Amino acid sequence: MPAEGEAAAPTRPRRPWHGWRAKYPVAARALAWTTTVLAAALVLFALLMPSKIDDVRFAEFVRIPVEAIFGAAVLIVLPRTPRIIVAALAGLSLGALTILNFLDMGFNEYLGRGFNVVLDWALFSDAQSYLQDTMGKKGALGIVVVVVLIVIAVLALMTLSVVRLGNLLARHTEAATRTTLLMAIVWVTCAALGVQFTGVPLASEHTTLVVQDRAERVRDTIRDEAAFAKVAKKDAFANTPPDQLLTGLRGKDMMITFIESYGRSAIEDPVMAPGVDATLTSENQKLRGAGFAAKSGWLTSATYGGSSWLGHSTFMSGLWINNQQRYRTVTAGDHLTLPGAFKKTGAWDTVGIMPGIQKAWPEQNFYGIDKLYDSHKLGYKGPKFSWSTMPDQYALTAFERLVHGKKHDKPLMSTIILTSSHQPWAPIPKTVPQDQVGDGSIYKAIEKAGKKPSDIITDSTKSKQEYGKSIQYSVTSLIDYLVKYGNKDTVLVFLGDHQPIARVSGNNASRDVPVSIVAKDPKVLDKIADWNWTDGLRPEHNAPVWKMSAFRDRFLTAYGSTPSP
Repeated sequence: MPAEGEAAAPTRPRRPWHGWRAKYPVAARALAWTTTVLAAALVLFALLMPSKIDDVRFAEFVRIPVEAIFGAAVLIVLPRTPRIIVAALAGLSLGALTILNFLDMGFNEYLGRGFNVVLDWALFSDAQSYLQDTMGKKGALGIVVVVVLIVIAVLALMTLSVVRLGNLLARHTEAATRTTLLMAIVWVTCAALGVQFTGVPLASEHTTLVVQDRAERVRDTIRDEAAFAKVAKKDAFANTPPDQLLTGLRGKDMMITFIESYGRSAIEDPVMAPGVDATLTSENQKLRGAGFAAKSGWLTSATYGGSSWLGHSTFMSGLWINNQQRYRTVTAGDHLTLPGAFKKTGAWDTVGIMPGIQKAWPEQNFYGIDKLYDSHKLGYKGPKFSWSTMPDQYALTAFERLVHGKKHDKPLMSTIILTSSHQPWAPIPKTVPQDQVGDGSIYKAIEKAGKKPSDIITDSTKSKQEYGKSIQYSVTSLIDYLVKYGNKDTVLVFLGDHQPIARVSGNNASRDVPVSIVAKDPKVLDKIADWNWTDGLRPEHNAPVWKMSAFRDRFLTAYGSTPSP
């Protein structure tokens, strides 16, 4: 009791947690140790986490991370306040690294490359649009909310985990120091002797190497911007006079057509190849019956699994456009493209049929396209097929109705991008009698009866099967159009823009895509006889393989263009 006249000492409020811990000491200790073990497991997982799904295996997570040893040593010697600050910053950094590793996994799975921390943030808006088209607005919103919550949870849990482990080390300094020293000796010994567990080194410096790799990628990206800007200014045909461009194709109606995700795997993978190859064979016979001939080879795309615009720009410009930064640089300039070369001659009208374009597209001027028909200008009244705004058959029919079938003073140079083979390959359109295409309303029943993305998106075999069917549909639609509406002056160049995602094309698949040139006039194909391409629509396995960026100059040269840098 305080003496008379003395103020009573303030009583510290008792926390409910302390009361519970005092009442149930065994359960409290068990919970505390469980939380500590989970915190340690979470930190170790983050330090040892691979960046590719295929590398996730047990052996990766029984390694000794040098970063944990170094971090423990630092936290042991720091006073309380600096320790908590350093631990919190380390936890946040480790959480951010974990998120980036998950992004790497996703990008490697879908695009065949890691996440670029400088350039790839812009792709999230495209990913959201794709989710919305595939899953609907509510489904896309739900996924976005879940992703945001996961990001917050990872950052928070990793920070709390490192702080908790730091406090544990401080409370047991002597034991923590001995254990840290012992683990350091074990790590050095394992590293020196090259000790492995099922082929995986026990001494790990994985996180250090990952951070170094990311730093190098950032540095290389920054350097590449300046280097590529210089390369983009050089053009072997920049100053070629109009009358010395494409003299071997004067009077021809040109069509350059991209088939979405049409890759080598469609022709050679055991699951997809039987159906696709049968279609190529039958469509080639159809072409020959109509008096056309074809030659085919391989091009190595600058992209994989997505980012189709990188493949389009690489093919058209003759430059290797393998990232968004290069794309922005080249499209902001005046580098000569294939459509631009035709336009420069003054002998062709250039048009673009691009049902995948749903927003303003300033790149039209860069490509040299006089008139653009995007998804809003093709008159389609039918349903979307997941991401694809309209079936390929409809897009080609609209091209005939709005452009090709009309009287024009000059031959056309048409750039057409077909989208029905875009992932997730469900639902897939079906060809309908040409006189029933109309405004596309006929496709409502076809879309409704088709598979849903959720039916196949998590099943690799089903995805392969439906992907193969989508390629068959796209090729058939294109050849049907050519046979019906093409003539002796029609020349078609068609190709894939990239391989499908790894879940379909397979791990470590090539980036090769088929390319074909089709014409009735034998002189057109005679001019590329020295290319040694395969006769027909199906390139042989050992047919020549070029980088996609090599096509523009080879094509311009073969058809009478004179270089003039």
